[in-house]
Order: sequence, then C-alpha cells, then structure tokens
Amino acid sequence: MIVTTTPTIEGKPVREYVGIVTGEVIVGANIFRDIFASITDIVGGRSGKYEKVLTRAREEAVYEMQARAAQQGGNAVVGIDIDYEVLGKAGSMLMVSATGTAVVI
Repeated sequence: MIVTTTPTIEGKPVREYVGIVTGEVIVGANIFRDIFASITDIVGGRSGKYEKVLTRAREEAVYEMQARAAQQGGNAVVGIDIDYEVLGKAGSMLMVSATGTAVVI
C-alpha cells in the first residue's frame, strides 16, 4: 500500500476517495520513566532508547491507519499527517496519531 504526505501520487490517478482513516497509539508514562531511568546512551542530548519508542509508536499508528484503509477498500493513503499529543494527568501519556485519506488508485 502506498502511503504519502502529498495529496496525489505521481503517475497514479485517484479513481475513488474512500474516506478519512486514522491510527492511534498511546504510550504510557511508565515506558518513558523506565527509559529515562535506564538511559546510558545520551550523547549530545539525544536518547536512542526514547527515539526507538517514538519510532515504534509512529510505525504502529501508520500500520493501523493502513489496515483501516484496506478494510474500507482503499489501496493507498494520501495526505498523511502524523501528530504527537501529551495526554493524561500531568502529561503522563503520549499519543501518536496518523491521519490520511484512503483512496483507490
């Protein structure tokens, strides 16, 4: 399945707009607390472990969005937007959401 942040796919005309699809992943504070408690690889203010958690959450949100597009009959998703939001009491959780338009190309 092609997924893109652009509104069109070059050389692949959209035959049908299926609808808006989303994928969300919420990561709890315990994961972040554990990561920060065991950080040993901070170099220049970056944490590889923290980045891996964010990458995994983003990939899972995009995968969930793709699965919903396929369930609705789409074979591509255009106009994808990925957002990160802090949720919960005192910002104890992070939500990663991927949103786009399922289409048939």
